[in-house]
Amino acid sequence: MKRLEFRRFPLRDRAYAVFALCSLGLIVPPLTEAQQSDPDPERFEQQISRFEAWDTKNSHPTKATLFVGSSSIVMWNSAERFPSVPLINRGFGGSHVSDVNHYVEETVLKYLPATIIFYAGDNDLGAGKSVTQIFEDYREFVETVSEELPESEIVFVAVKPSIQRWSLWPQMKELNEQVQSFSGLHSNLHYADIATPMLDEDGKPMPELFVQDGLHMTSAGYDIWTDVLGKLLHSIH
Repeated sequence: MKRLEFRRFPLRDRAYAVFALCSLGLIVPPLTEAQQSDPDPERFEQQISRFEAWDTKNSHPTKATLFVGSSSIVMWNSAERFPSVPLINRGFGGSHVSDVNHYVEETVLKYLPATIIFYAGDNDLGAGKSVTQIFEDYREFVETVSEELPESEIVFVAVKPSIQRWSLWPQMKELNEQVQSFSGLHSNLHYADIATPMLDEDGKPMPELFVQDGLHMTSAGYDIWTDVLGKLLHSIH
């Protein structure tokens, strides 16, 4: 069959031709995913200002392990859990991956960390963002950091299964799998699977790992996270 050359026809006739071929099933238009608007990152200005104020009065460790991301990072008493690790925690609750990207200079790059522990994507899915959109935001984070800090290791902590957002687990699992595959292609990227050990024998989130809201974690939940991440950090370093 001779290939149709749309460039030979006027624009209007080309549009009619495409419409006709689609109607006949000879051309299948590509499926597109609607993009969910990013929330306004300026809502975190006060929190970022508090980080900056703290930095003016305190020094920070060199070649640190830096924790960044949403409330699961904020509530992780990381300094107590990893007492022998030079550590900086720059989590800000409620953040999306897009928010971390917006404030990447203020929360990550300025500290020149040796290792970055990243947890975000949970709130993004809760706000209706697609797996594709979140994954591309994470790729942007990786590209930005790798360009500025090519020696830094980046650990993506898997999006956790939770009671409150259990209906979103299929999308969370898909995002985790995409990031895990992506991480396997780069020597400085790592994937911390905290999700699997948070599920019971029936494949459901263990209730004892969550506080009353069914989203944030108890000390038992962080025991799992600390164990998984501790072993991974040991293998990296």
